[in-house]
Amino acid sequence: MQSRKVINPINLRKPKKDWAGFFLLLPVAVFIIMFSYVPLAGWYFSLIEYKIGRPILECKFVGLENFRNLFATKSFARVLTNTLIFSGLKYAMLFLPPIFAILLNEITNIRFKKVVQTITTLPHFISWVIIYGLCYALFSTDGLVNTLLGPLGVNQSLLIDKNAVYGFQSIIYLWKTLGWNSIIYIAAITAIDQELYEAAAIDGAGRFRQALHITVPGILPTLFVLLLLGIADLINNGMDQYFVFQNSVTYNKLETLELYTYKQGLKLMDYSYATAVGIFKSVISITLLFSTNALAKKVRGESIV
Repeated sequence: MQSRKVINPINLRKPKKDWAGFFLLLPVAVFIIMFSYVPLAGWYFSLIEYKIGRPILECKFVGLENFRNLFATKSFARVLTNTLIFSGLKYAMLFLPPIFAILLNEITNIRFKKVVQTITTLPHFISWVIIYGLCYALFSTDGLVNTLLGPLGVNQSLLIDKNAVYGFQSIIYLWKTLGWNSIIYIAAITAIDQELYEAAAIDGAGRFRQALHITVPGILPTLFVLLLLGIADLINNGMDQYFVFQNSVTYNKLETLELYTYKQGLKLMDYSYATAVGIFKSVISITLLFSTNALAKKVRGESIV
């Protein structure tokens, strides 16, 4: 009896490789390697006593001396303290954007809601130089605030008040970033099923209870992830804000790690020491990132990176 050939309806051929997608991603990969990984070779500067104009291989090898100087310098302890204070205040303010997003979501007048969102988001696109100019016009010794409150005996410039540095700079940062940082929470609120609100309204829940029992749980996963990422980014404050607001009175409290690295590297030309500061900052950030990722995996059952 002649055997019949069994025709397999399933195509067992291997799928073709998506070379088009590969070539689309190739420029991105090259860019990341060139500007994120190749510069890591510059960490070698922290192990030598580099001088401008001298070949790198002819520079004196000092090993971990720059790192020992890092922890033995009193100014570094002050800078690290300033960085942690500003980071702590910014981390505490991470709860304000979701609160603002919830309040904004409760506005029923669509036109007024758009106006509020536009006004609060606009400062994000204003440079720190212009913001400093506005603050100078308002809060300097001859500014608008002192001019109006001068007859009442108020004559104090917040720009040169070293006791108000942390609070003043935090308020300015909040004003600049509140609207922009709330966008992600507004998107999370938009993704919540509207039928939940309708069902809650039928059951007699008012707007407050709807926000408390539907909106808040709906944005909690987003808030949790951003809080964890905020821990990983704890010592990264940027330098633009503090660079433009610094002066001889407030400099000691405004000097953060980024500003300290800039001063040591570009102004004092101590490139080896500045590289050691940068490595310290990177190692702490990476350690916090992986620790936060492990915490997220333990608490939520899934990692964030």
